Amino acid sequence: MRASLLIPTLNEGESIAHVLRTFREASERANTGIFASDPVHWEVIVIDGASTDETVARARAEGAQAIVEPRKGYGRAYLTGFARSTGEYLATLDGDATYPAERVPQLLHYLIDQELDFLSGDRLAELDPKAMTMEHRIGNGLLNLLLRVAFHRFLRPVAGHSIRDSQSGMWVFRRRLLERLELTQEGMAFSEELKLEVVIRGFRFEEVPVRYAERWGRPKLSTWRDGRRNFSYLLTKRLALEKELRARARREAARAHPSAP
Repeated sequence: MRASLLIPTLNEGESIAHVLRTFREASERANTGIFASDPVHWEVIVIDGASTDETVARARAEGAQAIVEPRKGYGRAYLTGFARSTGEYLATLDGDATYPAERVPQLLHYLIDQELDFLSGDRLAELDPKAMTMEHRIGNGLLNLLLRVAFHRFLRPVAGHSIRDSQSGMWVFRRRLLERLELTQEGMAFSEELKLEVVIRGFRFEEVPVRYAERWGRPKLSTWRDGRRNFSYLLTKRLALEKELRARARREAARAHPSAP
């Protein structure tokens, strides 16, 4: 079985080696344990946004592929990583040690065992008090609320009829989904776009609690700037979906009641 771990980075020289070693040790244990009958051959790809520190060199020293992507954006990094990866399963982490890299193999096993299509980590369930500023918590709460209200009709098949953590960046999913998803966002809104697309297109989606720790190094997220962009995306996406639904209803009505010759 082949799988790909994708990690977007920007000046994560302090933490990237730790993240990669933690993951490697966990994957080796899993291949002699839960995956003993069908070991997972992992490729690890770091998509670096032109770091000015030792991120790329340290990632390569740990055996990862490192792609330098000069085009800015969180979503842009993942779109580049998706295109370069080869695994039938894809997993993601941040390079700042906030997500539990050691849980990736376990989550992959759960995805396969439960016959899911997409698994997303819920950071808010096990949040380190130092991991988010108050502004960040408020911003996450508002975005999650807007998503639940605006897209409630599409979230009915999801457990609890909601996505608890729309901004999470820890995912495990089947590659084949990408053929059906319409992914357009190159910034931070990519995270909520990906989850919404999975749910809207009818794939089997589940959230699981994951620990979210204080990051290593300086924060790069601009809470209000990125929050405004995410908010704008959610509204634009909802309007586009309403237009799509109305067009579909008109087509179905036309097929059901064709005009007389």
